[in-house]
Amino acid sequence: MEMMKRVSHQQASQLLHNMFVVVLGDSIQRGVYKDLVLLLQKEEFLSNKQLKSKAKMSFEQDRLVEGGSLNFMHNGTGYKEVRQFQSAHHLVRFYFVTRVYSPYMQSIFDDLRNGLKPDVIIFNSCVWDISRYNSSWLDNYKENLHMFFAELRGIVPKETLVIWNLTMPLGKTIKGGFLVPEIEHRASLLRYDVIEANFYSGTLADAYGMDVLDLHFHFRFSLQHRTADGVHWNALAHRKITSLLLEHSAQAWGVVMPLAVVEHTEVAAQLPASGNSKAAKRHALRRNYSYRED
Repeated sequence: MEMMKRVSHQQASQLLHNMFVVVLGDSIQRGVYKDLVLLLQKEEFLSNKQLKSKAKMSFEQDRLVEGGSLNFMHNGTGYKEVRQFQSAHHLVRFYFVTRVYSPYMQSIFDDLRNGLKPDVIIFNSCVWDISRYNSSWLDNYKENLHMFFAELRGIVPKETLVIWNLTMPLGKTIKGGFLVPEIEHRASLLRYDVIEANFYSGTLADAYGMDVLDLHFHFRFSLQHRTADGVHWNALAHRKITSLLLEHSAQAWGVVMPLAVVEHTEVAAQLPASGNSKAAKRHALRRNYSYRED
């Protein structure tokens, strides 16, 4: 029996009342942004279609600010997508990034330096960094992490809660927008590279005074919620991520926020119909209690 701690719409709305949240990262972090935007408005889960869609002009009352379908769509390292959701009491912004430190990241820093200061920053950048720029990625990734954390610390107020998400487990066989033909031969090794990258990024984030949420650890025994591409995760996983992030935030702010513990089958029954195909049901029933996939 799989149990899940789950934050409610009311808890999320109250915890983030009158707050500005910034989410930065790849398509996984875009899913983090989407689930948060949805939960701030209603007690529902993302559908498969919502999770897979990208660059749409609007998602659940948000708007596409820059990039995406406003420009030419592509899977290059220069792809941009900036989204924003704003209600009477919540502001959530998402930046799609493919590298932890770059000229584009400096332009995002300019936004943070000159605009409204975020109350929370949620960030991850790894898979693109270690696969698309340099086959000998380690030294460059570590240097970029240093530059990112150092510059970010000089921009945001001390009160801003910065959460660095460690990268979630990749599958042995993977496919995705970042996996262009030129690097397909490295696909089976990326899951090991991610573990090494997580070690360095988590260590550096902690050294710079950032909070670290180890999603690799939290999902090591939840691989049944990873989708068939070996990279992305289903709606149940994304609600768990949101719950972990908000639980962490509440603890950081000294807020008592008890989460309901519900059974996996009870949660699955609430998923949108589009997410409950026969194949999805078969996939959800599989149990994998070991991270070993050899």
